[in-house]
Amino acid sequence: MGTKSFAIICHDPDVPSRGDDVNKEGRVVPKSLARIDFFHWVLIDLSPDTKHVARVEHSDGEVASGKHGPGAPRDGRNGINDYTGWFAGDTEMAGDYYGYDGPCPPWNDAIPHRYVFTLYALDVAQLRVPAKFTGSDARQAMQGHVLAQATVTGRYALNPSVKL
Repeated sequence: MGTKSFAIICHDPDVPSRGDDVNKEGRVVPKSLARIDFFHWVLIDLSPDTKHVARVEHSDGEVASGKHGPGAPRDGRNGINDYTGWFAGDTEMAGDYYGYDGPCPPWNDAIPHRYVFTLYALDVAQLRVPAKFTGSDARQAMQGHVLAQATVTGRYALNPSVKL
C-alpha cells in the first residue's frame, strides 16, 4: 500500500578493514580486525509490480572490467558494487562493476562472512542518487522513504577451519 518502488541491497559487513593479511599464504586475517561493509549489489527503482527476481536476472557471472550499467530489468537502476574499488589497481580487472557480484571472502579469514540481502519498499518511484551511485549513496537517498523492509542473511567461508 503506497509502495512506489523497491530497492535491494546486498552487503557483507565482515570485510577486513585492512588487506595486510588477505589471501596471503602462511597468514590469517584475525578475528579481532575491525570490519567494514562491502556492497555486492545495489538495485533501486524496481517497479512496484515486481513479484520476484529471477536467478541470474541481474548477474551472469563475473565479468572482467565489470558489467554495464546502470540500466537494469524492470526499469531498475544498478549501482556500482564494491568490486569497482577492489579491482581499481588491477589493469586486467579495473572498471565499473554494476549489478550483482557474489561472495568471495578471503580464503584465510578467521571468521565466516555474513551476506545480508535487504528488500526495501519505498514511497518514491525514483531515488535521487548520482548517475554512478554506490550502496552508501542509495542508503542515504532512502532515508525517510522506507515503508517496510525484509532481510535474509546467509553465512559463508572459504577457510575450511571456520565453522558456519
